[in-house]
Amino acid sequence: MADRCGAGMDLPQDQYSQLAETFRLLGEPNRLMIVVACLEQPLNVGTLAERTALSQSLVSHHLRLLRAARLLKAARQGRQVFYAIADGHVRDMLTAMIDHMIEPHDEEDAEGKPLHDHED
Repeated sequence: MADRCGAGMDLPQDQYSQLAETFRLLGEPNRLMIVVACLEQPLNVGTLAERTALSQSLVSHHLRLLRAARLLKAARQGRQVFYAIADGHVRDMLTAMIDHMIEPHDEEDAEGKPLHDHED
């Protein structure tokens, strides 16, 4: 599949809607915690519930939405189902955003001037 990223990318309207829905799903903190928890390794519902301090039924509800959006995938191992990041695109996007959030940054205005002067 060809790389379609670039400044001139033009998506059909329905794909913009799908992309917006994907970001809306990730905008809910509990769902985001579930997806981030699955970055390291596939996890089952019980482990996800423990790590996120959510009930198993709420985790299951969120997992249904995240799977429908193709953010997570499920794999049965015996009697258990494990959830993992769906593919490298999702992993790359999330890790890039996490790196962006934790990197040190200086706040500047539109002209590049510091927003806060630190005069002693």
